[in-house]
Amino acid sequence: MTTTADNAAGKPAGNTLYLIDSSIYIFRAWHILPASIVDPEGQPVNALYGFADFLAQLIEQVSPTYMVCAFDTSLTTSARNKIYPPYKANRDPAPEELKHQFSLCRQLAELCGIANFSHNLFEADDIIGTLAAMAGGQNHRSCIVSADKDLTQFVGDSDEYWNFAKKEKTDAAGIEKRFGVRPEQIADMLAISGDKVDNIPGIPGVGQATAARLLKKWQNLDRLFENRESVAQMKFRGAARVAQLLGTHEADVRLARKLTGLLPVPELPTDLSSLARKPVATESLNHFLEQNGFGESRRSRLVSSLC
Repeated sequence: MTTTADNAAGKPAGNTLYLIDSSIYIFRAWHILPASIVDPEGQPVNALYGFADFLAQLIEQVSPTYMVCAFDTSLTTSARNKIYPPYKANRDPAPEELKHQFSLCRQLAELCGIANFSHNLFEADDIIGTLAAMAGGQNHRSCIVSADKDLTQFVGDSDEYWNFAKKEKTDAAGIEKRFGVRPEQIADMLAISGDKVDNIPGIPGVGQATAARLLKKWQNLDRLFENRESVAQMKFRGAARVAQLLGTHEADVRLARKLTGLLPVPELPTDLSSLARKPVATESLNHFLEQNGFGESRRSRLVSSLC
């Protein structure tokens, strides 16, 4: 496990912005916790239970001053679908019961005083990337809480990527060690190799290891394609074939790169103070939890942790 120092690059830990990839933890709870966890009307609230526990544990561990929950809205209406209609077409839509719980999870974040955002055209990844760039530009650190490798591209020199479930915190150097490329090269790597999870086609037969090798030498896509013929002389098996494939699939890679990188989200806060946690209205939070079937002892523990 690799961690950054509290004062890395002169950015104090007290100004760390915690950026939560909420969907990961909602889906995780949905799959792990039994559907028998229901509210007084018999509606499943297992994802809400798990998300509440996750938020409580995170807040207990780090007591964040600045915190954002980013939510996805749709698999089919994003700006990436307009660029490439098959984007994420391999995924099944969330069932209606889970859609309802997504709404409940966002209400929970609101009641906990946590800034939260979603957008019909942009993904949670874009919200997180946009806010991480804002924080970095103002000399603040970010900690991205997720298990999605795509988000590692937003980790700056003094930032962290926190896989909460695995208790792993990784800095930019750790990301480079894991993937073979720097965080800012992740989007280029995925454009070359493709990303099956998001239904993004890459160059056939070229995996992430080869893509990382190419980027380590040529740094970015523009320089790689400028030097495509020289790829054939690189010292790895199949280099000549890869050079040929680069020529055949340049348009595909260029298209994929529009999908794998950040799409800046407009109208998000432009300063850290807007993202500070607000005081929690404990009575409203307790009432919300009671309405959704949380027992008295569980409510008491959660309210204590979340406040």
